[in-house]
Amino acid sequence: MNMKRIALIVGILGFAVFGCRNGAQNDNTATNTTNTATNTSAETKIATGNKKLRAVGFTVGDLSNPFFVVMGQAVEAEAKRIGGKDVTVIVASSAYDLNQQANQIENFTGANADIIVLNAADKRGIRPIVENAKRAGRIIIAVDTGAEGGVDATITTNNVQAGEVSCKYIADRLQGKGNVVIVNGPPVDSVIQRVSGCENVLSKYPNIKILSKNQNADGSRDGGLRVMSDLLTTFPKIDAVFAINDPSGLGAELAAKQAQRKDFFIIGVDGAPEAITAIAAKDGLYAATATQNPRGMAQKAVQVGNDILNGKKPKSPTILIPVKLITKDNVSTEKGW
Repeated sequence: MNMKRIALIVGILGFAVFGCRNGAQNDNTATNTTNTATNTSAETKIATGNKKLRAVGFTVGDLSNPFFVVMGQAVEAEAKRIGGKDVTVIVASSAYDLNQQANQIENFTGANADIIVLNAADKRGIRPIVENAKRAGRIIIAVDTGAEGGVDATITTNNVQAGEVSCKYIADRLQGKGNVVIVNGPPVDSVIQRVSGCENVLSKYPNIKILSKNQNADGSRDGGLRVMSDLLTTFPKIDAVFAINDPSGLGAELAAKQAQRKDFFIIGVDGAPEAITAIAAKDGLYAATATQNPRGMAQKAVQVGNDILNGKKPKSPTILIPVKLITKDNVSTEKGW
């Protein structure tokens, strides 16, 4: 997939095709496949329908993050698998800007998108625009992070578990004693839950001190480099780093290399290919990552949205996908996503 195609700039002309294609029915009922993610909630049929999927809009946090690029690719591929090659798919980056994301959803809504897949920039702040879209009859599936306003379903990694398994690894490796820094990120639900899970675990170890937990690295490599460079200057003794995602963790590792520091190890979240490579490196500081399944989440979001379009709803509106910790001990058998 061409990167430029995914990183589309959403404008009025980009949405015009939605209006002329939505609303028609087709004799063929869309077929739902088994989710590639681990958690596949049973679905209950509440009505019959044979509406063909014609248009999907996906507003995502940051398309400079490979994780979200994979999600965008998966949304497009699954939409076309279900509805055919003529399905219109628009993928737009909000850059974690609530106003920009609100405008994107308004455009999706006004242009009659069948399904809006939402990676919310602000769980609570997005509520009014979600409510407006729902009143207009749009199907909204929150993915990767929660969103208020009455979304039809939420499909996300078990982010609390991601924080817990990561920081249990830290506590075990430090044998319950040491200094830890948390490289935080955008204040979205998924990040907040990861940090909460980490803190819940570390709070059980009185001899582990969290030196910093509020520095926002924006979930990016550049942000991780910036934040970790400051933390290395501020704290001469650090034993472990928990980064809320792999890009910021890889940035933290780069900061350590530039500062010629090798006195700590780094744990991230995502299971990104670059993180797998970093973990496999014998002399690297990257020790582990709690894997996510961006492709599986995106596919499931489109599947669930299409089922709702055709009168079926998931048994549970919240679908949590478990994580697995990849470490130097098992990295040789793992490929990530």
